[in-house]
Order: sequence, then C-alpha cells, then structure tokens
Amino acid sequence: VIEFPVKGGAPRVNVEDNKKEVLVSAELPGVDEKDIDVTVTEDTVTIQGETKQEKEEKETNYFRQERTYGSFARTIGLPAEIDKDKAEAVFKKGVLTLTLPKTQRAQEAAKKLTVKAA
Repeated sequence: VIEFPVKGGAPRVNVEDNKKEVLVSAELPGVDEKDIDVTVTEDTVTIQGETKQEKEEKETNYFRQERTYGSFARTIGLPAEIDKDKAEAVFKKGVLTLTLPKTQRAQEAAKKLTVKAA
C-alpha cells in the first residue's frame, strides 16, 4: 500500500482561494493519471483513485515479488461557489492541480473589510 503523508491514506491537499478561482493541489505519488477520478460540484471537489505498486527483488538464491493495491478518496469543501463547467485538472510529476473558476456571483459576493484600530 502506498502510504500518503497523512493518516488514513488520504492525499495531502493544498487549497488556495484568490479573487477569480480556487486552486487545489494534491500529492499523489506513484499514481497514474488514468487511475484518478475528480468530481466537482458547486461547493465540493472529490479526488479518488487507485494505487498499484509492484516490487521485485532478484538475488542468486531467492526471488521476491510483491504487489500492493489500494484506493483513496478525499472530499474537500470549497470556500466559494465554483463554475464546474470551466474547471480543469492537470496531473504532472505526481501532483494533481485543479483550477476551479468561481462563479460570477461568488466573485461579486466577496467584500474586503477595512480593519480599524479600537
């Protein structure tokens, strides 16, 4: 089983919220892009997939072969409403990056407050 850096086998995830989009990146070492499924709703994203590893050792007096399989899933609540039709996913060097554009309504709903000293 591939052990992810967090307890329970869930991948480590970063979520960044900026004015126009939410960026989500997940570390998925040893996973192929064909084994990853991403589902996006207006307020959540679910990353799930399967891990497969094979390890083989050959020495003069023995041969050892190990195969491990496992699955993972992680659902993340998003800080703003997402335009799921414009969402994109890119997988490169073991890192899945999701670009999730905010809806126009979510972009307009945000208001920056001025902090005043008392």
